[in-house]
Amino acid sequence: MESPLTHRFVDVNGVRLHIAEQGQGPLVLLLHGWPETWYSWRHQFGALAAAGYRVVAPDQRGYARSEQPPDVASYTLLHLVGDVMALIEELGEEEAVVVGHDWGAPIAWTAAMLRPDKVRAVAGLSVPPILPGGLVPPSITRAQYGEGFYQVYFQQPGVADAEFAKDIPDSLRRFMVGVSGDNPLGGEPRLMVVPDGLGFLDTMPESPALPDWLTEEDIQVFAEDFALHGERAFTGAFNWYRNIERNNELLALFRGRGIDVPALYVVGDRDMVTAMRGPDGPSLGEMIRGEGGSDNPLTAVAPQLHDLVVLPGCGHWTQQERPAEVNAALLDFLAHIDGLAPR
Repeated sequence: MESPLTHRFVDVNGVRLHIAEQGQGPLVLLLHGWPETWYSWRHQFGALAAAGYRVVAPDQRGYARSEQPPDVASYTLLHLVGDVMALIEELGEEEAVVVGHDWGAPIAWTAAMLRPDKVRAVAGLSVPPILPGGLVPPSITRAQYGEGFYQVYFQQPGVADAEFAKDIPDSLRRFMVGVSGDNPLGGEPRLMVVPDGLGFLDTMPESPALPDWLTEEDIQVFAEDFALHGERAFTGAFNWYRNIERNNELLALFRGRGIDVPALYVVGDRDMVTAMRGPDGPSLGEMIRGEGGSDNPLTAVAPQLHDLVVLPGCGHWTQQERPAEVNAALLDFLAHIDGLAPR
């Protein structure tokens, strides 16, 4: 008989987190991104639990049903990785396989870099390992893409917060469709740059219909959980962005370190992340395709890379847009981790 999906709260690393969990066996932690919740992994729980794994997905610090510390400085990568380490301990485990999507991926990659004794293996969806700080700092992206680049735009206290909180279901609907593989604009992945005088959501087209992978009920689940924080519904989430520069400063001493555990990277070929580029090199999409005379950088950072999975037609919401393919990739990866026997 399949075990049920359950919910509870845990106190870890000074914050109270909501977690969803299912199954028994080796621990697999699923870390959501922005602006998501535990619910973004709804298609993975049953498949992984049925295969003999204990699956746990938190609402991370500042999100949804979890606590939202008021201080912006409480959202650094060190805090977020610290939450993961404390959660593993609170769950009574010695180690975990950590899987992250979007912002959850930098947390997963950084956790693997800093604590290979606790992270048995790591998988990142959408965002590749950009070590040591997780993401390129605004001091660089501002020069590359301008003040309107979305990560720079999000640095302004209260601006994007109020924009997204004004109509939470509409905000989520616009953004989730707008950066999906099914977005109405079609074409190649595009950088998110806000023109002068407009808001972020003005760059997201209205969609007359939702794609097959997303329902109004799904949007409502996300919206109701974000609404628990009222006018600050998204402030905790945006505070992650407001620490990107600080993360690169705090983690500078780890420059040159890589990931010493088995790794997996999954990305959609229509993910907007693939349009981003390093300060002096090709875009991620060009590197994945072997263009621009560049070798795949992933094996340099993660020499135990098990696989690079590129999903045709998939946009940013990897595990939601392509659940069957993502589940297959995760189960194949887990099966190849030495000594990790499912129950």
